[in-house]
Amino acid sequence: MSGRRRKHWGWGYEDQQPSMEQLRAQALAVSTHLGFGALEPQAPVPLESVRLAPPRVQAPAKLAEICAQDDHARASHARGKSYRDVVAGFRGEFPHPPDVVFAPRSEDEVETVLEWCAGANVAAIPYGGGTSVVGGVEPRVPSRFDGAASIDMRRMDRVLEVDAVSRAARIQAGALGPSLEDQLALHGFTLRHFPQSFELSTLGGWIATRAGGHFATLWTHIDDLVESVRAVTPAGTWQSRRLPGSGAGPSPDRMLIGSEGALGIVTEAWMRVQAPPDHRSRVAVSFGSFVQGAHCAQAIAQSGLHPANCRLVDATEAAITGSGDGRHALLLLAFESDDHEVDAAMQRALEICGRHGGRWEQVSRRAPGEGAAGADEGAVSTWRQAFLAAPYLRDVLVAMGVITETFETAITWDRFPSLYERVLETARCAVTEATGLRCGEGLGEAKVTCRFTHLYPDGPAAYFTVLAPGERGEEVEQWDAIKRAVSDAILDCGGTITHHHAVGRDHMPWYERQRPAPFAAALRGAKAAVDPVGIMNPGVLVAA
Repeated sequence: MSGRRRKHWGWGYEDQQPSMEQLRAQALAVSTHLGFGALEPQAPVPLESVRLAPPRVQAPAKLAEICAQDDHARASHARGKSYRDVVAGFRGEFPHPPDVVFAPRSEDEVETVLEWCAGANVAAIPYGGGTSVVGGVEPRVPSRFDGAASIDMRRMDRVLEVDAVSRAARIQAGALGPSLEDQLALHGFTLRHFPQSFELSTLGGWIATRAGGHFATLWTHIDDLVESVRAVTPAGTWQSRRLPGSGAGPSPDRMLIGSEGALGIVTEAWMRVQAPPDHRSRVAVSFGSFVQGAHCAQAIAQSGLHPANCRLVDATEAAITGSGDGRHALLLLAFESDDHEVDAAMQRALEICGRHGGRWEQVSRRAPGEGAAGADEGAVSTWRQAFLAAPYLRDVLVAMGVITETFETAITWDRFPSLYERVLETARCAVTEATGLRCGEGLGEAKVTCRFTHLYPDGPAAYFTVLAPGERGEEVEQWDAIKRAVSDAILDCGGTITHHHAVGRDHMPWYERQRPAPFAAALRGAKAAVDPVGIMNPGVLVAA
């Protein structure tokens, strides 16, 4: 827990925080582009001005080498990275800090920490990269506990073993995305899982939250890459057998994937890896409307072509990110392979695009021997850069008093049109009611945009973004009102409350409506079996 420090409130590291002069320049550029947002940004409350409640418990001396109770450790582990988390942290509000932060170096130390938590009546909150956007790592626990501990897994960050024959690797759960990829690259492999949080999130976090990656078809979620999982629970170690597939009852891996720390702490996993792609082809295709592009995306999803990327972005979002003209929806299409050329697949996909009224210019290609980065051209590269920069830009928008947050779902193709219309209308009405500003595409109007992040033969994952001026000090309440209205609409239309952002504490009211009652009872029974005293991340997945 030493070295380069993360921000205690926002995205990235302390040395990445812009100066006030830089913030003013960024605020001017953003306000000019959107037509709203304060030109004089506020500064975050510095850590030395933050007042945390004193720790309610003290860690035992035998764990002194792996624990911390200083203000930075506690504040930086008190919240995730949702909009509401960042706004509250920006204002120095940390009502539920952990009493102690542990950073175990081995599985034995994880076991010791959990034993101490159970004996001391302390809630145990597993913590990977802290990038949860649904309240998954917040130590907001019932008063029956005498304290809360955050268990930071980032010291357990090594690739332990590589099976080149089976193309699999045994990796510790605390490995951050970049480090994981660097270690695999030494063996000529890649995991090929790139969520937007890739830079600051961990393998264990991806597994615990059923994280979705960047790629649109086939291996869309971390589920598809897991061969076996090992976890420490209060009742003992949970280790599944390495297998390419099995019909032996309900999968122990599938129960841990998406368990969000409620059943135990993932310590390592065997993951399916592959060779980096040598053949790549990319293009941006424009459509007259988002609906027109959606029909094309459906045809491609059902064609069996399986593009690596098939991300449909509406005209407003394309314009905001600088990748489009504001009049056309944009389909970002890509194919890649480590084995064979992909030109034929791209050609067939473009034939489908043409049949649906799509228009495109140059196709960007990369063949073996042309370098690892390849040649990203035009709109594809512009959108990707904006996508990666979005978490950093959000900190600037928070300083400007702008509401900027997302919600996502998935639904079958036959029900998508009605969900799309209702959710957009609900979101626009909720934004106008909360902020007083009309939603539209014009300068100075609030924005609600939509894009497809992932495609399946039977339906899309739709991802909506809100941009609107907030009332200083009221932004969280304004967003909560918008989120409630939209979440109700999503469930009423038959969609899922989350496609890849997990449940956490924030989605629990809707998750309880979505899941079947017998399954909820079975989940409670499973938790009682592996976590008899209920210390593991209470309030997540199972009511505390």
